[in-house]
Amino acid sequence: MISIENLSKSYGSKLVLENINLNFEKGKVYGIVGENGAGKTTLFKCIAGLEKYNGAIHCEYGKPKDFLGYLQTEPFFFSKITGNEYIQLLCNARNVIYPDIKEKNIFDLPLNEYAVKYSTGMRKKLAFTAILLQENKLFILDEPFNGVDIHSNIIITEIIHKLKGMGKSIIISSHIFSTLNDTCDEIFLLKNGKIIKTVLKEEFRNLESEMKAFTIGNKIEKLNLK
Repeated sequence: MISIENLSKSYGSKLVLENINLNFEKGKVYGIVGENGAGKTTLFKCIAGLEKYNGAIHCEYGKPKDFLGYLQTEPFFFSKITGNEYIQLLCNARNVIYPDIKEKNIFDLPLNEYAVKYSTGMRKKLAFTAILLQENKLFILDEPFNGVDIHSNIIITEIIHKLKGMGKSIIISSHIFSTLNDTCDEIFLLKNGKIIKTVLKEEFRNLESEMKAFTIGNKIEKLNLK
């Protein structure tokens, strides 16, 4: 569905992404993991057409931005737009008929209130609902589970499974490894702007152990907790 070839991105003299080569197929869920600053969000913005880059992104449907539902870590909302108006705006952007929103409001959001007054979790659920109703073919979900209550996380996980069954392609970043294990078919480990490892489903537990060992090391012992 989408292939990324030798994608690199720099901000001035700082190289953020270096020669990224990835393929995303229909009906699969992919995880991108890495420490803060590894380049995950920058990669997502390049795919979404929000950042210029060197290299190439090929897609059978045309420009990814025209069929992509991109859930940002912190979605942006205009100051005087209600939840209802926000969903309608995104539907209009895709020429999708605005649905019966009461029936589609599965997260029970106060859609007549201004979105900027929502909590962090509510904003994320509003943005997620809107991109779902756009009927997109590709979804990029940047930390979709952060700041969201456990019941909504269960719903989001099941929605991801549903999208996969519909033949959609889903790319997720998350610092909560259990959510990746529950949803992903393949995980790419991003470090210092490079993909250093690709892990299939049956190897996820080994990757989790490796990441814990790498991240924790002897740091806890150094605290000398008493």
